[in-house]
Amino acid sequence: MIERIKLLREEISSITPESGEDAEKFRIKYLSRKGLVSLLFDEFRNIPPEEKKEIGKLLNLLKEEAQSKYQLLKSISEKTLSVTKENDLTRTSFPISLGTRHPISIVRNEIIEIFSRLGFTISEGPEIEDDDHVFTSLNFAPEHPARDMQDTFYISRLSQEDSSPDDILLRTHTSSVQVRVMQSTPPPIRTISPGRVFRNEAISARAHCIFHQVEGLYIDKNVSFADLKQTLLYFAHEMFGRDTKIRIRPSYFPFTEPSGEMDVSCRICKGKGCNVCKYTGWLEILGCGMVHPNVLESCNISSTEFTGFAFGMGIERLAMLKYQINDLRLFFENDKRFLDQFRSYI
Repeated sequence: MIERIKLLREEISSITPESGEDAEKFRIKYLSRKGLVSLLFDEFRNIPPEEKKEIGKLLNLLKEEAQSKYQLLKSISEKTLSVTKENDLTRTSFPISLGTRHPISIVRNEIIEIFSRLGFTISEGPEIEDDDHVFTSLNFAPEHPARDMQDTFYISRLSQEDSSPDDILLRTHTSSVQVRVMQSTPPPIRTISPGRVFRNEAISARAHCIFHQVEGLYIDKNVSFADLKQTLLYFAHEMFGRDTKIRIRPSYFPFTEPSGEMDVSCRICKGKGCNVCKYTGWLEILGCGMVHPNVLESCNISSTEFTGFAFGMGIERLAMLKYQINDLRLFFENDKRFLDQFRSYI
């Protein structure tokens, strides 16, 4: 038995940690109820009395060495596990791949930066609005079709037949922010209002129920349509290039008079005509006009003393033109293959 004890001591002293499971394997093999050390203690009962003193001393020494080795293996295993948790060895090696901004954010930031050079400040407002700020103060007639349920997401409506200034809805344009600015800020006013808007439309490659706008407002004394045209021409040159041409066609909006829609020369065919511009050489990008006197008066601004212009554009449309994207739904699907194409942008 003495020889077996010596061999077991040599075996235990030669053990070195190789994995996080070594400590537990060691305990089961040597120190558990059926372990090798425990079995030797069971056999100790049958040892002759004259040999018990010497063998007992060796067994106790063996047990102490086994327990010391177990504690050492356990501490090493715990330390290794802690380091592994802090330093994930499966993580991608350096350099770590960086993310990218969404194309909507890229174009939005570019628009803001262009107009900030003209002195426009940024104004923001709530996405959940009342009828007064979205429609009534913007000169929408009570029977205007934009108020209908098929065009607007209503949260609460006092009457299904008649509109009320207290109706609560998701804003259909960021012009509601301009109303809040006009009501709280005396002229001169020069601001843009970027934000998300909602309309009850079927989702397709060209339309979505959620989209983003940037609307601009400038109110001061002696503001003319020529100021509006020059501002938009500067924006088109900065956004699409100095060779870009613009044209403004007559249109109608309840909150501007006169009103217009602005087209830019097609960047793909350089104005010669292609399937993107439907062979016209022009692409519509925004609506604009002089602020209607009724809107100024509803916001307590004198229409005889002040004039102003307003414009509004869809960020998705500009992004589609800028990057030649043919499906609006790609902006909302979070497809990594699509987003990775904008990795070089900031």
